[in-house]
Amino acid sequence: MSYFVTGATGFIGHNLIPLLLKRRGKVYVLVRKGSEDKLDRLKARWGKAAKRVVAVRGDLTRPFLGVRPAKRKELEGKIDHFFHLAAIYDLAADAASQEATNINGTRNAVKLAEAFGAMRFHHVSSIAAAGLFPGTFTEDMFEEAIGLDNPYFRTKHDSEGLVREHCSIPWRIYRPAIVVGDSRTGEIDKIDGPYYFFKLIQKMRRAMPAWMPAIGLEGGRLNMVPVDYVVQAMDHIAHLPRQDGKCFHLTDPKPMRIGQVLNLFAEAAHAPQMSMRVDARLFNLIPSVVRQGMMMLPPVRRIYREVLGSLGMPPDVLKFINYPTKFDSRETQKLLKGTGIKVPRLDDYAWRLWDYWERNLDPDLFIDRSLRGHVRGKVVVVTGGSSGIGHATAVMMARAGARVAIVARDESKLADTVREIEEEGGEVKSFSADLAEMDACDAAIEKIVAQMGPIDILVNNAGRSIRRGIAASYDRFHDFERTMQLNYFGSLRLIMGVLPLMEKKRSGQIINISSIGVLSNAPRFSAYVASKAAMDAFSRCASSEFSDTGISFTTINMPLVRTPMIAPTKMYENVPTITPEEAAAMVKQAVIYKPQRIATRLGIFAQVLHAVAPKVSEIIMNSAFRMFPDSAASQGVSDQQVAASSEQVAFASLMRGIHW
Repeated sequence: MSYFVTGATGFIGHNLIPLLLKRRGKVYVLVRKGSEDKLDRLKARWGKAAKRVVAVRGDLTRPFLGVRPAKRKELEGKIDHFFHLAAIYDLAADAASQEATNINGTRNAVKLAEAFGAMRFHHVSSIAAAGLFPGTFTEDMFEEAIGLDNPYFRTKHDSEGLVREHCSIPWRIYRPAIVVGDSRTGEIDKIDGPYYFFKLIQKMRRAMPAWMPAIGLEGGRLNMVPVDYVVQAMDHIAHLPRQDGKCFHLTDPKPMRIGQVLNLFAEAAHAPQMSMRVDARLFNLIPSVVRQGMMMLPPVRRIYREVLGSLGMPPDVLKFINYPTKFDSRETQKLLKGTGIKVPRLDDYAWRLWDYWERNLDPDLFIDRSLRGHVRGKVVVVTGGSSGIGHATAVMMARAGARVAIVARDESKLADTVREIEEEGGEVKSFSADLAEMDACDAAIEKIVAQMGPIDILVNNAGRSIRRGIAASYDRFHDFERTMQLNYFGSLRLIMGVLPLMEKKRSGQIINISSIGVLSNAPRFSAYVASKAAMDAFSRCASSEFSDTGISFTTINMPLVRTPMIAPTKMYENVPTITPEEAAAMVKQAVIYKPQRIATRLGIFAQVLHAVAPKVSEIIMNSAFRMFPDSAASQGVSDQQVAASSEQVAFASLMRGIHW
C-alpha cells in the first residue's frame, strides 16, 4: 500500500503519517524548498518506520504541484491513496494567498493524482465549507452553503467543489471541525479557534482572583475536535470499502456553546469563570446600519483593532461568536462504531490544551526580552547620568549596545562614568549642562544630535527632591520654584527638543522617572511630588496626541532608591529601599514593553485606595506624617544620626518604597 501526502509537515499531516506507516507501505510526501529540515525533525519522531517516508520536492501553487515529469513517470501506477491535506487554515490570511493555496493548490493536487493514476483521492476540507448556514448541515449537503463572504469559508467551499466536479478518480472528502491539540498531550503547532481567547483568559487570571465571578458572552456552539480523533477517523474511513463519493463530518456530535467552552479553559487556567454570560444575539437587535456606521468612525476602528491586537485575535473572529451551523455526523459515527474512535470530552483534556499553549505558544514567549534587541545601535540619552539611577541606567544601556549620551552638571563625575563604560567596551559621550536652565537644555539636545545623530530614547532622570513639610515652607517659596524648574520645566524642555525629530522618523520613546509619591500623595514632599505629577500629566496628554506617530511615553513611578539624592536624610539609612541597579531594571522593562506606566504594586494600591476611599488614604498618610520627624535642615539644626524607632521601622517596612 503506497501513499502520497501533501501537507505532511502540517499539523494534521504529521499526526496522520505515523498511522499510515503502521500499514507497512511507502509514504511519499510533498515537501517545498525550505521544509526539508522540518521533515527531518519529524522523521526523528516517527522512529525506524520513517525510513519508508520519501520526500518529493514540489510547490503547491505550481502545475502538478511542481513535481517534475521524471518523478511523475516514476510514481505512475504506484500510488494507492492520495491524501491532499495542504491548505491555509487561517481566518486572518489574505484572500489572494488563500485562493492560491486552497483553490489552485487543490486543482494542482487533483491533476497530479490523476497523472499518478492514484486509486483514490482523499481531500481534507473543513466545516468552513458550509459557510454560515443557519441550521443543521448534513454530510450530503454542499450547494446549500451560504454566507461565504469570508475568504477562508469561500476558498474551502470552492476547493471542495473542484474535487466533486473535476476529479476523475474515486474521491472521499473529510470536513473536520475546528482542530485543537492532541487530547493526550495538548500538542498543537498554531493558534486558531478557541486559542484566540486564551490571551484574554490569561489577562483575566492576572487581574482577578480565580474565585471572582466575571461577565462574558454566550454565543453559538463551537464545534471542535482534537487532532488525534481527526487522524484516527480519517485513517479508518480512508481504508473502508464502498465509501467513495461521500463526505464525512469529523465533528463533535455534542458541541458546547462558546461560553461553556471558555469557562472550561478558564477553569484549566485557574482564571475567573464567566458566571454571568450575556447572549451575543442581543447585539443583533442593534440595526446593522448603526453597527456599520460606528465601525466607519476612525476612533472606533482603532480601538477595536488595538483591543483585538493586544489579545492576539484576528479582526474577523468576533463575527463568528453567533455561529449558526450545526453539523450532522451520524453517517461518520456509524462507520466508527465499535472501533473505539470517538470524540473525547473537552472536560477531560482542556487542561492539557491550556498547559501546552502557555508553555509553548503564548505570544509573550516570543517577545524579545533582551535589552540589546531593543537598544543596540540606538542613541539613548540619560539625564542625571553621572550618579544614582542615571549612572546605573547608562551603564546598563551601554552594555546592551546602545550609543549612550549622559547629561549632568558635574564634569568630573561624568568623566568617571564615561571611563567606566568605555573600559567595558561601551560607546558613550558626556554633555555637561544645568538642566534647570532652558538654554542649557536646548544646547544639550543640539550637541547630542550633532555628534551622535537623532535621539531614539530619552530617559528624563535628572531631578531635585526636597523633604520639608508645608508648614516649614511658608517662607521658602523658592523650594517649589526650583523643584518645578528642574523636574518639570527642564524635563519638558528636553522633550520638546526631541519630539520634532522623533515625529519626523515616526519612532522614539520618552521615559520619565517619576515617583511613587505621586500615587501615594506622600507628606513632606509636596514640592517634589507636585513637580513629578505635572510631568506625569503632561505625558498622559502627549501620549494621546502622539499615539499614531510611533512615539511612546512611559512614566515610571519609582519607589525610594538609595542614591546620593536621599543621602542627606539620615533616617533613610534605616528604611528599606531599592538599589540603583534595581531601578535601572525598571527602565529596562519600560524599553522592552513600552507601557504607559510602570509602578510597584504598593504604588498602584495606594492610588486605588485614594480613589475609592480618599479619607482612609488621608488618615494613613497623616499618621505617617506625625510618626516621622522633619529633617534636621528644615528644623534649622545640625543633622545627626538618629536611630529609628521600632514603630518607624515596622511602618516603613510595611510601606516599602514610599517616601516619608
